[in-house]
Amino acid sequence: MVLALSTLTALPQPVAAAASDCAPAFQGSSVNQRLTTLFTTYGDDNSRLDDWTGADGTYSVRLPNGRELWVFSDTFLGQVNPDGSRPPVVEEGGTTVFLNNSFAVERDGRLRTITGGTSQAPKAVMPPRDQNHWYWAGDVTLAGGIVEVTYQEYERFGPGAWDWRWHRNVVARFPQGRLDWPLSVHDLPSGNGVAWASGILKDGRHTYVYGVEDHGSPKYMHVARVKGDSLLGAWEFLTADGTWSPDEADSARVMDGVANEYSVTKIGDGYVLITHDTTEVLSARIVAYSSCSPTGPFTGKQLLYTTPETGGNIFTYNAHAHPAVDGDGLVVSYNVNSFVNTDHYRDVSIYRPRFIDVRFG
Repeated sequence: MVLALSTLTALPQPVAAAASDCAPAFQGSSVNQRLTTLFTTYGDDNSRLDDWTGADGTYSVRLPNGRELWVFSDTFLGQVNPDGSRPPVVEEGGTTVFLNNSFAVERDGRLRTITGGTSQAPKAVMPPRDQNHWYWAGDVTLAGGIVEVTYQEYERFGPGAWDWRWHRNVVARFPQGRLDWPLSVHDLPSGNGVAWASGILKDGRHTYVYGVEDHGSPKYMHVARVKGDSLLGAWEFLTADGTWSPDEADSARVMDGVANEYSVTKIGDGYVLITHDTTEVLSARIVAYSSCSPTGPFTGKQLLYTTPETGGNIFTYNAHAHPAVDGDGLVVSYNVNSFVNTDHYRDVSIYRPRFIDVRFG
Protein backbone atom coordinates (compact mmCIF):
# COMPACT_ATOMS: atom_id res chain seq x y z
CA MET A 1 0.00 0.00 0.00
CA VAL A 2 1.33 3.41 -0.97
CA LEU A 3 0.45 6.32 1.29
CA ALA A 4 0.40 9.81 -0.22
CA LEU A 5 -0.35 12.68 2.13
CA SER A 6 -2.20 15.69 0.78
CA THR A 7 -4.27 18.58 2.04
CA LEU A 8 -8.00 17.90 1.85
CA THR A 9 -9.72 19.92 -0.84
CA ALA A 10 -13.20 20.09 -2.28
CA LEU A 11 -13.96 18.21 -5.45
CA PRO A 12 -13.91 20.50 -8.51
CA GLN A 13 -17.04 21.20 -10.49
CA PRO A 14 -15.91 22.11 -14.02
CA VAL A 15 -18.48 23.54 -16.37
CA ALA A 16 -19.47 20.81 -18.82
CA ALA A 17 -22.49 19.35 -20.55
CA ALA A 18 -24.16 16.34 -18.94
CA ALA A 19 -21.98 13.29 -19.38
CA SER A 20 -24.88 11.33 -20.84
CA ASP A 21 -24.91 13.72 -23.82
CA CYS A 22 -21.49 12.45 -24.88
CA ALA A 23 -21.27 8.95 -23.42
CA PRO A 24 -20.68 6.24 -26.04
CA ALA A 25 -22.90 3.19 -25.65
CA PHE A 26 -21.09 0.18 -24.19
CA GLN A 27 -21.79 -2.84 -26.39
CA GLY A 28 -19.75 -5.63 -24.79
CA SER A 29 -16.27 -6.94 -24.06
CA SER A 30 -14.28 -10.08 -24.77
CA VAL A 31 -10.77 -11.48 -24.40
CA ASN A 32 -8.25 -10.12 -26.89
CA GLN A 33 -6.85 -13.43 -28.09
CA ARG A 34 -4.05 -11.97 -30.21
CA LEU A 35 -2.31 -10.11 -27.40
CA THR A 36 -3.05 -12.74 -24.78
CA THR A 37 -1.49 -15.41 -27.00
CA LEU A 38 1.41 -13.15 -28.03
CA PHE A 39 2.59 -12.54 -24.47
CA THR A 40 1.86 -16.09 -23.31
CA THR A 41 3.85 -17.61 -26.17
CA TYR A 42 6.70 -15.14 -25.78
CA GLY A 43 6.89 -15.57 -22.04
CA ASP A 44 7.02 -19.38 -22.32
CA ASP A 45 9.60 -19.41 -25.14
CA ASN A 46 13.01 -20.60 -23.95
CA SER A 47 14.90 -19.84 -27.16
CA ARG A 48 16.49 -17.05 -25.10
CA LEU A 49 17.03 -17.30 -21.36
CA ASP A 50 17.58 -13.58 -20.70
CA ASP A 51 14.21 -12.17 -21.77
CA TRP A 52 10.71 -11.44 -20.46
CA THR A 53 8.65 -14.12 -18.70
CA GLY A 54 6.21 -11.86 -16.83
CA ALA A 55 5.59 -8.32 -15.62
CA ASP A 56 3.01 -5.77 -14.57
CA GLY A 57 2.45 -2.10 -15.40
CA THR A 58 1.70 -2.60 -19.10
CA TYR A 59 1.66 0.81 -20.75
CA SER A 60 2.21 1.28 -24.49
CA VAL A 61 2.92 3.82 -27.21
CA ARG A 62 2.98 3.50 -31.02
CA LEU A 63 6.36 4.56 -32.42
CA PRO A 64 6.56 6.39 -35.77
CA ASN A 65 8.11 3.37 -37.51
CA GLY A 66 5.06 1.25 -36.64
CA ARG A 67 6.57 -0.58 -33.70
CA GLU A 68 4.65 -0.79 -30.42
CA LEU A 69 6.64 -0.01 -27.29
CA TRP A 70 5.38 -1.84 -24.19
CA VAL A 71 6.45 -0.32 -20.88
CA PHE A 72 6.55 -2.55 -17.80
CA SER A 73 7.23 -2.17 -14.10
CA ASP A 74 8.34 -5.21 -12.03
CA THR A 75 9.64 -7.78 -14.51
CA PHE A 76 10.85 -11.39 -14.44
CA LEU A 77 13.53 -12.51 -16.93
CA GLY A 78 14.81 -16.03 -17.51
CA GLN A 79 13.61 -19.48 -18.39
CA VAL A 80 10.33 -21.27 -17.87
CA ASN A 81 10.42 -24.88 -16.68
CA PRO A 82 8.45 -27.58 -18.53
CA ASP A 83 5.87 -27.65 -15.72
CA GLY A 84 5.16 -23.89 -16.09
CA SER A 85 7.22 -22.82 -13.08
CA ARG A 86 10.24 -20.53 -12.97
CA PRO A 87 13.53 -21.03 -11.08
CA PRO A 88 14.29 -18.93 -7.97
CA VAL A 89 15.85 -15.50 -8.40
CA VAL A 90 19.62 -15.20 -8.72
CA GLU A 91 20.00 -13.97 -5.13
CA GLU A 92 18.56 -17.28 -3.92
CA GLY A 93 20.81 -19.41 -6.07
CA GLY A 94 18.49 -19.59 -9.08
CA THR A 95 18.66 -18.17 -12.59
CA THR A 96 15.61 -15.88 -12.66
CA VAL A 97 16.34 -12.14 -12.85
CA PHE A 98 13.95 -9.64 -11.27
CA LEU A 99 13.98 -5.97 -12.40
CA ASN A 100 11.77 -3.07 -11.34
CA ASN A 101 11.18 -1.89 -14.93
CA SER A 102 11.76 -2.94 -18.53
CA PHE A 103 10.54 -2.48 -22.11
CA ALA A 104 9.38 -4.82 -24.83
CA VAL A 105 9.11 -3.85 -28.48
CA GLU A 106 6.49 -5.46 -30.72
CA ARG A 107 6.97 -5.52 -34.47
CA ASP A 108 5.06 -7.65 -36.97
CA GLY A 109 3.69 -9.84 -34.22
CA ARG A 110 7.06 -10.50 -32.58
CA LEU A 111 8.36 -9.25 -29.23
CA ARG A 112 11.85 -8.29 -28.08
CA THR A 113 12.85 -7.50 -24.50
CA ILE A 114 14.86 -4.35 -23.75
CA THR A 115 16.72 -3.89 -20.48
CA GLY A 116 19.73 -1.95 -19.33
CA GLY A 117 23.07 -3.52 -18.53
CA THR A 118 24.16 -6.58 -20.51
CA SER A 119 22.63 -9.94 -21.34
CA GLN A 120 24.85 -11.46 -18.63
CA ALA A 121 23.97 -8.76 -16.08
CA PRO A 122 20.69 -7.06 -17.06
CA LYS A 123 19.59 -3.90 -15.28
CA ALA A 124 16.42 -1.84 -15.22
CA VAL A 125 16.07 0.56 -18.16
CA MET A 126 15.41 3.26 -15.56
CA PRO A 127 18.12 2.50 -13.00
CA PRO A 128 17.66 3.31 -9.29
CA ARG A 129 19.97 5.67 -7.44
CA ASP A 130 20.65 3.09 -4.70
CA GLN A 131 19.37 -0.20 -3.28
CA ASN A 132 16.70 1.52 -1.16
CA HIS A 133 15.01 3.22 -4.12
CA TRP A 134 13.40 1.99 -7.33
CA TYR A 135 11.21 3.21 -10.19
CA TRP A 136 7.83 1.91 -11.32
CA ALA A 137 6.54 3.11 -14.69
CA GLY A 138 3.64 5.39 -15.41
CA ASP A 139 2.19 6.24 -18.80
CA VAL A 140 4.31 7.06 -21.86
CA THR A 141 4.09 9.62 -24.66
CA LEU A 142 6.01 10.87 -27.70
CA ALA A 143 7.41 14.38 -27.99
CA GLY A 144 9.34 15.41 -31.07
CA GLY A 145 10.31 11.82 -31.78
CA ILE A 146 11.61 11.31 -28.22
CA VAL A 147 9.94 8.71 -26.00
CA GLU A 148 8.96 10.25 -22.66
CA VAL A 149 8.24 7.67 -19.96
CA THR A 150 6.94 8.76 -16.58
CA TYR A 151 8.21 6.98 -13.48
CA GLN A 152 7.32 7.10 -9.81
CA GLU A 153 10.26 6.66 -7.47
CA TYR A 154 9.60 4.59 -4.36
CA GLU A 155 11.78 4.30 -1.29
CA ARG A 156 12.24 1.76 1.48
CA PHE A 157 12.24 3.21 5.01
CA GLY A 158 12.32 0.10 7.20
CA PRO A 159 12.90 -3.67 7.33
CA GLY A 160 9.24 -4.71 7.03
CA ALA A 161 7.71 -6.11 3.82
CA TRP A 162 5.44 -3.05 3.54
CA ASP A 163 7.95 -0.47 4.76
CA TRP A 164 8.08 1.48 1.49
CA ARG A 165 6.37 4.55 0.08
CA TRP A 166 6.03 6.79 -2.96
CA HIS A 167 8.71 9.49 -3.02
CA ARG A 168 8.62 11.54 -6.26
CA ASN A 169 7.73 11.70 -9.96
CA VAL A 170 10.17 11.96 -12.86
CA VAL A 171 10.12 11.68 -16.65
CA ALA A 172 12.85 9.83 -18.51
CA ARG A 173 13.50 10.66 -22.19
CA PHE A 174 14.67 7.88 -24.52
CA PRO A 175 15.71 8.14 -28.18
CA GLN A 176 13.71 5.69 -30.28
CA GLY A 177 16.84 4.01 -31.59
CA ARG A 178 18.37 3.40 -28.15
CA LEU A 179 15.88 2.42 -25.52
CA ASP A 180 18.19 0.69 -23.05
CA TRP A 181 19.27 3.85 -21.19
CA PRO A 182 17.61 7.26 -20.69
CA LEU A 183 18.96 10.22 -22.60
CA SER A 184 17.99 12.44 -19.67
CA VAL A 185 15.82 12.37 -16.54
CA HIS A 186 13.78 15.33 -15.30
CA ASP A 187 11.83 16.02 -12.13
CA LEU A 188 8.05 16.32 -12.41
CA PRO A 189 5.75 18.01 -9.89
CA SER A 190 5.86 15.99 -6.66
CA GLY A 191 5.02 18.38 -3.85
CA ASN A 192 1.33 17.64 -3.37
CA GLY A 193 1.34 13.88 -2.75
CA VAL A 194 0.06 13.01 -6.23
CA ALA A 195 1.67 10.23 -8.25
CA TRP A 196 1.77 11.34 -11.90
CA ALA A 197 1.06 9.89 -14.47
CA SER A 198 -1.59 7.21 -14.11
CA GLY A 199 -2.63 8.11 -17.63
CA ILE A 200 -1.81 10.57 -20.42
CA LEU A 201 -4.12 11.95 -23.12
CA LYS A 202 -3.19 14.23 -26.01
CA ASP A 203 -6.22 16.31 -26.91
CA GLY A 204 -6.26 19.54 -28.89
CA ARG A 205 -3.39 21.86 -27.95
CA HIS A 206 -2.72 20.12 -24.63
CA THR A 207 -1.37 16.93 -23.16
CA TYR A 208 -3.49 15.97 -20.14
CA VAL A 209 -1.79 14.13 -17.30
CA TYR A 210 -3.85 12.13 -14.84
CA GLY A 211 -2.62 11.26 -11.37
CA VAL A 212 -3.66 9.51 -8.19
CA GLU A 213 -3.59 10.66 -4.58
CA ASP A 214 -3.34 7.27 -2.89
CA HIS A 215 -4.54 6.72 0.65
CA GLY A 216 -5.00 3.00 0.10
CA SER A 217 -8.75 3.48 0.27
CA PRO A 218 -9.90 5.85 -1.06
CA LYS A 219 -7.82 6.88 -4.04
CA TYR A 220 -8.47 10.26 -5.68
CA MET A 221 -8.08 11.40 -9.27
CA HIS A 222 -6.14 14.60 -10.07
CA VAL A 223 -5.70 16.28 -13.49
CA ALA A 224 -2.92 18.44 -14.90
CA ARG A 225 -2.09 19.63 -18.41
CA VAL A 226 0.85 20.87 -20.48
CA LYS A 227 0.73 22.81 -23.74
CA GLY A 228 2.06 20.79 -26.66
CA ASP A 229 3.48 17.27 -26.60
CA SER A 230 6.33 17.31 -24.10
CA LEU A 231 5.91 16.84 -20.37
CA LEU A 232 8.82 19.26 -19.86
CA GLY A 233 6.55 22.23 -20.48
CA ALA A 234 4.84 24.37 -17.85
CA TRP A 235 2.25 22.38 -15.91
CA GLU A 236 -1.19 23.64 -14.96
CA PHE A 237 -3.37 21.93 -12.37
CA LEU A 238 -7.15 21.55 -12.27
CA THR A 239 -8.48 23.38 -9.23
CA ALA A 240 -11.58 22.92 -7.09
CA ASP A 241 -13.51 25.56 -9.07
CA GLY A 242 -12.65 24.00 -12.45
CA THR A 243 -10.01 26.57 -13.45
CA TRP A 244 -6.29 25.98 -14.01
CA SER A 245 -3.45 27.02 -11.70
CA PRO A 246 0.34 26.89 -12.16
CA ASP A 247 0.64 25.97 -8.45
CA GLU A 248 0.50 22.22 -7.80
CA ALA A 249 -0.74 22.91 -4.27
CA ASP A 250 -4.02 23.97 -5.95
CA SER A 251 -4.51 20.55 -7.57
CA ALA A 252 -7.91 19.29 -6.45
CA ARG A 253 -9.55 15.91 -6.08
CA VAL A 254 -11.73 15.28 -9.13
CA MET A 255 -13.31 12.00 -7.97
CA ASP A 256 -12.54 8.88 -6.00
CA GLY A 257 -12.71 5.23 -7.05
CA VAL A 258 -9.80 5.27 -9.52
CA ALA A 259 -6.85 2.88 -9.35
CA ASN A 260 -3.15 3.77 -9.37
CA GLU A 261 -3.22 3.19 -13.13
CA TYR A 262 -6.22 4.19 -15.24
CA SER A 263 -6.90 5.89 -18.57
CA VAL A 264 -8.98 8.60 -20.22
CA THR A 265 -9.65 8.06 -23.92
CA LYS A 266 -11.54 10.18 -26.42
CA ILE A 267 -14.26 8.17 -28.16
CA GLY A 268 -16.45 10.08 -30.59
CA ASP A 269 -17.47 13.33 -28.94
CA GLY A 270 -16.94 12.02 -25.42
CA TYR A 271 -14.24 10.90 -23.04
CA VAL A 272 -14.19 7.51 -21.32
CA LEU A 273 -12.35 6.86 -18.06
CA ILE A 274 -11.49 3.18 -17.57
CA THR A 275 -10.27 1.86 -14.23
CA HIS A 276 -10.42 -0.99 -11.79
CA ASP A 277 -13.18 -0.20 -9.31
CA THR A 278 -11.39 0.80 -6.09
CA THR A 279 -14.65 1.62 -4.31
CA GLU A 280 -14.63 -2.14 -3.59
CA VAL A 281 -11.83 -3.98 -1.79
CA LEU A 282 -9.78 -6.10 -4.21
CA SER A 283 -12.44 -5.69 -6.87
CA ALA A 284 -12.60 -7.88 -9.96
CA ARG A 285 -14.65 -5.21 -11.72
CA ILE A 286 -13.32 -3.05 -14.56
CA VAL A 287 -15.59 -0.04 -14.95
CA ALA A 288 -15.99 3.02 -17.14
CA TYR A 289 -17.20 6.57 -16.55
CA SER A 290 -18.00 9.14 -19.24
CA SER A 291 -17.68 12.89 -19.70
CA CYS A 292 -17.96 15.57 -22.36
CA SER A 293 -14.60 16.95 -21.21
CA PRO A 294 -11.15 15.45 -20.60
CA THR A 295 -11.34 16.90 -17.08
CA GLY A 296 -14.77 15.55 -16.10
CA PRO A 297 -17.07 15.38 -14.34
CA PHE A 298 -16.99 11.64 -15.03
CA THR A 299 -20.35 9.98 -14.38
CA GLY A 300 -22.54 7.09 -15.49
CA LYS A 301 -20.50 4.23 -14.05
CA GLN A 302 -20.74 1.09 -16.23
CA LEU A 303 -19.40 -2.41 -15.62
CA LEU A 304 -17.19 -3.42 -18.58
CA TYR A 305 -15.67 -6.71 -17.45
CA THR A 306 -15.27 -8.95 -14.41
CA THR A 307 -11.80 -10.51 -14.24
CA PRO A 308 -12.08 -14.31 -13.95
CA GLU A 309 -8.67 -14.71 -12.29
CA THR A 310 -9.67 -12.92 -9.07
CA GLY A 311 -10.10 -15.16 -6.05
CA GLY A 312 -8.18 -16.73 -3.18
CA ASN A 313 -4.64 -15.37 -3.21
CA ILE A 314 -4.98 -14.00 -6.75
CA PHE A 315 -6.00 -10.39 -7.39
CA THR A 316 -6.27 -8.17 -10.46
CA TYR A 317 -5.58 -4.44 -10.73
CA ASN A 318 -4.75 -1.33 -12.77
CA ALA A 319 -6.88 -1.71 -15.89
CA HIS A 320 -6.33 0.95 -18.56
CA ALA A 321 -6.80 1.46 -22.29
CA HIS A 322 -4.38 1.27 -25.24
CA PRO A 323 -6.13 3.33 -27.94
CA ALA A 324 -3.29 2.97 -30.49
CA VAL A 325 -3.26 -0.84 -30.31
CA ASP A 326 -5.35 -2.71 -32.86
CA GLY A 327 -8.22 -4.78 -31.51
CA ASP A 328 -11.92 -5.51 -31.84
CA GLY A 329 -12.78 -2.26 -30.11
CA LEU A 330 -10.75 -0.42 -27.48
CA VAL A 331 -7.92 -2.62 -26.14
CA VAL A 332 -7.70 -2.65 -22.33
CA SER A 333 -5.03 -4.39 -20.25
CA TYR A 334 -5.06 -5.41 -16.61
CA ASN A 335 -2.53 -7.03 -14.31
CA VAL A 336 -2.68 -10.24 -12.28
CA ASN A 337 -0.78 -10.91 -9.06
CA SER A 338 -0.74 -13.05 -5.92
CA PHE A 339 -0.41 -12.23 -2.25
CA VAL A 340 1.79 -15.33 -1.92
CA ASN A 341 5.19 -14.66 -3.45
CA THR A 342 5.96 -18.34 -4.10
CA ASP A 343 2.97 -18.43 -6.49
CA HIS A 344 5.03 -16.38 -8.96
CA TYR A 345 7.60 -19.17 -9.14
CA ARG A 346 5.09 -22.02 -9.05
CA ASP A 347 3.04 -20.71 -11.99
CA VAL A 348 4.48 -18.20 -14.49
CA SER A 349 1.06 -17.51 -16.01
CA ILE A 350 -0.13 -15.59 -12.95
CA TYR A 351 2.16 -12.57 -13.26
CA ARG A 352 1.39 -11.57 -16.83
CA PRO A 353 -0.90 -8.92 -18.33
CA ARG A 354 -4.30 -9.85 -19.68
CA PHE A 355 -6.01 -8.05 -22.56
CA ILE A 356 -9.63 -7.50 -23.45
CA ASP A 357 -11.48 -5.67 -26.25
CA VAL A 358 -14.17 -3.22 -25.13
CA ARG A 359 -16.73 -2.27 -27.76
CA PHE A 360 -18.57 1.05 -27.76
CA GLY A 361 -21.26 2.16 -30.17
